[in-house]
Parts: sequence; structure tokens; C-alpha cells
Amino acid sequence: MVSAIVLLVIERDKINEVAETLTAIKGISEVFSVAGQYDLVAILRVSNNEALADLVTDKMLKVEGILDSETLIAFKAFSKHDLESMFEIGF
Repeated sequence: MVSAIVLLVIERDKINEVAETLTAIKGISEVFSVAGQYDLVAILRVSNNEALADLVTDKMLKVEGILDSETLIAFKAFSKHDLESMFEIGF
């Protein structure tokens, strides 16, 4: 599994529209609206690097309204959230 974080600059009047479009693309697990120099952050989870390249260049960056992006490839995941869900009893 390959995970990546994509930081996106979006046209101001298209932030919600782009976020909704991105969440419908297979391989994009979450999209966050954020404050700061970027408008959206997308979390990608795919099977391999080739699938990541295809997702970013052939699908994501063709979405109208995206002005700029920066892709960060995760080397290793450290997640308290994942550990909590594995041990959740289900109250």
C-alpha cells in the first residue's frame, strides 16, 4: 500500500466543488478543507507507485479548478487512530 498527501491550491469559488469531485475518485480516501497557503488536502491510498502516478497525473490534476499541487509520499505511517480502531471493543 502506498499512501500520499496532496496539498492543493484551488480557485476560490471552486473549493467545495473540487473537494466533492475528488472524494468521488477511487484511491482518494479523504479530502480536507484547510487554512493556510493550501485550500485542500487529499489523502491518497493506492496499491503501488504506478497507481499513485496515474491517480495524481491522469485523474486528480485534470479536475477543473486545481491551480497548483504538491504531492508528499509517505514512507511510514504512525497513527494512533489506526491502533485505536484495531482494539476497539464496540461500545
